Amino acid sequence: MTRHVVIVGAGHGGVSLCAALRALDFAGAITLLSDEADLPYHRPPLSKAFLTNDTPEAENKLLLESQSFYDEKCVDLRLNTRVSALDTKARTLQLADGSLAPYDELVLATGARARTLTLPGSALEGILVLRTLEQARTLRQRLTGSSSIVIVGGGFIGLEIAATARKLGKQVTVLETASRIMERSVSPEVSAYVTRKHREQGIILELDSTVSAFLGDNGKVAAVRTATREWPADLVIVGAGSLPNSELAQAAGIACSNGILVDAQMRTSAPNVFAIGDCVTFENRYADNARLRLESIQNANDQARLVARLIIGEDASYEALPWFWSDQGEVKLQMVGLSIGRTHCVTRGEPELGRFSVFHYRDSTLIAVDSVNQPLEHILGRKLLAAGMSPDQALIADTGIALKSLLD
Repeated sequence: MTRHVVIVGAGHGGVSLCAALRALDFAGAITLLSDEADLPYHRPPLSKAFLTNDTPEAENKLLLESQSFYDEKCVDLRLNTRVSALDTKARTLQLADGSLAPYDELVLATGARARTLTLPGSALEGILVLRTLEQARTLRQRLTGSSSIVIVGGGFIGLEIAATARKLGKQVTVLETASRIMERSVSPEVSAYVTRKHREQGIILELDSTVSAFLGDNGKVAAVRTATREWPADLVIVGAGSLPNSELAQAAGIACSNGILVDAQMRTSAPNVFAIGDCVTFENRYADNARLRLESIQNANDQARLVARLIIGEDASYEALPWFWSDQGEVKLQMVGLSIGRTHCVTRGEPELGRFSVFHYRDSTLIAVDSVNQPLEHILGRKLLAAGMSPDQALIADTGIALKSLLD
């Protein structure tokens, strides 16, 4: 009897799972359901190069795989297909068109969506978020005719868009509620450096700045109000984080809390149902087994490969080291590990020169590394953390000592 794997969500994790199953000689049926009209695509360029290039080639470069991949791998890719309900007892999905899709194993790779703000004026025209290709197309078009842009949120997405918009010659203001940008993601030293670089490019960065309302003119956004002033804007981008797409699972009775709860094998509380990627919350060994939801292509891809192994009968658990990146203009940030619970940091290199790394320690244990324009140190940091090594902090700080030698 042919087994049937159904995957809900055609992002990085969903497509990686298709590839991994076929690479492991899984001979059963694979159905990949996407509620978008486009072939599955890379998301990182949406906040950067894609916004500056309105050509068919730009869209083609986004594709994770061409249509021929799905044909050759015998993957039944269904675009514009929304799942309206899940029956875990009957092992069926009800689709929006009324049809049923049965499964033997189900993988929820439903991802996350951009968080919106519910404030006075939030329904005005010209207030956008960025998560999908269709949203990126809209933003690219609106950027062309806009001059004063306000970005709400100083996280990765907001700052990437800010750098891109500034390159296009736009007046850009970033409003961040916290006392520093990327507060939850990087060290204070990295925040300070990136803040300085953005300001040198002419981007206005306002910290400790909470938006209270959007002001309009004839139904279109015209300004953003904070406690101290009103910022003129003919385009506003909200980069206020994301929310997991866990409603389908929750309605089916699957345990959820800030995402779909999974164990170390990405199994949900329902039999024969896995979940992977941005929609899941799991115990992470690199955060003292705290439950976390990680938004990372690496995380989605590694979880997909793990689930593929489990589906074909292997026994394994998720132990991948998390890593992330963000390109903001000329600044390349790379992060590895999780800095939750750090007690102090050690800086290697000179931030003034724009090439340095910050090593996060919890007491004497190395737990994470942030690198700025230092791709080799990022790779070496990954090796140190993967090996569970915590070099002496004085040696880390000494640039006269090759970092690679600490791995010996």
